[in-house]
Amino acid sequence: MRTPVFELHIRPMFRATDRAHMISDLDLWDYETVVAQADDILDRLTSVKSTMPPVTHGGPWPEEWIELFRRWKDGARKRLELGTGTYTFNQTATTVTITATGTFPSAGCGGWLQLDSETDMAKTYVLYVEQPDAPVSGTPAAFTLKERYRSADTRSVFVRDATGVQQLH
Repeated sequence: MRTPVFELHIRPMFRATDRAHMISDLDLWDYETVVAQADDILDRLTSVKSTMPPVTHGGPWPEEWIELFRRWKDGARKRLELGTGTYTFNQTATTVTITATGTFPSAGCGGWLQLDSETDMAKTYVLYVEQPDAPVSGTPAAFTLKERYRSADTRSVFVRDATGVQQLH
């Protein structure tokens, strides 16, 4: 069974309405806050009295979501890391390709570029690295990761990684 990861499994369960409902007490999209308040969050999710989220805001989580949160809370509370890479932006008549190249921080890592946010003017991608659940011996692997979209999209493109935010286009 795969180890739950905050950015992949936990944060997506907290909808924008859940976050807005709780923001005066805690930010459900912030890893450090959710770690610090994990017991309280689980209590609210499982309490008959509190019904989190309220029925007027989507109703309580399904039991499998609660169990996934419990597994994450009781386990390693794993999260993704930001990687580092070198980026290229290549545009043809039909396609834009963003390429990230580099070397993972340790053996057994995986990674990808993920669209993180969009506005009318820009798209921002994130270079994520996932560490293996258990240490792996060997040499860290080199990576080449690509993201493609139609060239008709002319917005500015940014990539956020461990070194900050770089504008590619």
